[in-house]
Amino acid sequence: MNTRTSVSRNRKAGRVTPGPAKRSDAASGATPLAAIPPFNGPHRKNIMRGRLVPFLGALLFALAQPRFDARAEKPAPDLAEVKYGSHERHVLDLWKAKSDAPTPLVVYIHGGGFSAGSKERVSDGLVSRCLKAGISVMAINYRLSPEVHFPAHYMDCARAIQFARLHAGEWNIDPKRIGATGSSAGAGTSLWIGFHSDLADPKSADPVLRQSTRLTCIAVTAGQCTYDPRTITEWIGKPAASHPALQRFYGLADDELDSPKAYKLYEAAAPINLVTAAAPPVMLFYSEADEPVPPAAQRGTGIHHPIFGRKLKEKMDALNIECGTKHQSEYTKTGGSLHDDLLKFFVRHFRPTSGSGEATGKTR
Repeated sequence: MNTRTSVSRNRKAGRVTPGPAKRSDAASGATPLAAIPPFNGPHRKNIMRGRLVPFLGALLFALAQPRFDARAEKPAPDLAEVKYGSHERHVLDLWKAKSDAPTPLVVYIHGGGFSAGSKERVSDGLVSRCLKAGISVMAINYRLSPEVHFPAHYMDCARAIQFARLHAGEWNIDPKRIGATGSSAGAGTSLWIGFHSDLADPKSADPVLRQSTRLTCIAVTAGQCTYDPRTITEWIGKPAASHPALQRFYGLADDELDSPKAYKLYEAAAPINLVTAAAPPVMLFYSEADEPVPPAAQRGTGIHHPIFGRKLKEKMDALNIECGTKHQSEYTKTGGSLHDDLLKFFVRHFRPTSGSGEATGKTR
């Protein structure tokens, strides 16, 4: 496996997603409609009534995410389309910060309702700020629904983190200082990996899987701390809980949604259920209106609601673990930039403690 794949000037953004992505789409962070895959799940008849609903559902999930500083052109990655697994979407891009010493790494996990999106969504606002601060950035693709279901999306992203650790020496990365970021589905994935016990398997024949999946810290936007429709209904309302992306994520048929099989999946996929006293520090940013969702609201409304952040903060506060939340309206009132706050958070937690050589975030 050649991890030093050179950047091809002719390679177009979004190559591994169906349909071409125009430069304007990739630069703005928008997901082209052609990039949203068709849905052929077992519950297609009742949930679709044709092909329109899942297309629009994935599009709603993607377009509802924040686009802070996403229009600027990104520098070309130092390594592009590096394979971290066997699937065509098991690819990553890496931007290396200039440093004689090993650098921290921020891993970007894209959103899109687990059924759309690509690593090209990572913004210049994030990449440029991190590089200037001496932090390397890795953006990854992962398999999507309906081809795969939970926990495949999570496990792909965990593998990419393990792959980075395996090549830490070659890439000049400090394996003890790795954080994650992303929006919506990418945010939820970051939280799940960060809160889960280490997925490393020391006895695996695959050297990648022997590596740790631990994260130093997590800073995300529009994140969900649970994908359990029962909990989402209780916290936010039925419109959010009925987002079509959720059923595709689990791969459940209509007659399985209210069953012991489904409950087990719902509980296992919820990041908030994995929070322990050893969880890493978290920062969450939101832009969806912080107000009650009307029962008659459009299907999917509230899926990026700030309530997700408040509920997670309540649980982490009780364990005395740092968990900050901020709403876009605060920037409107006081100025500032989400990406500046993201950078400050990462810099603070990547800074070694006095004389220890370890990052400030907790490890497990």
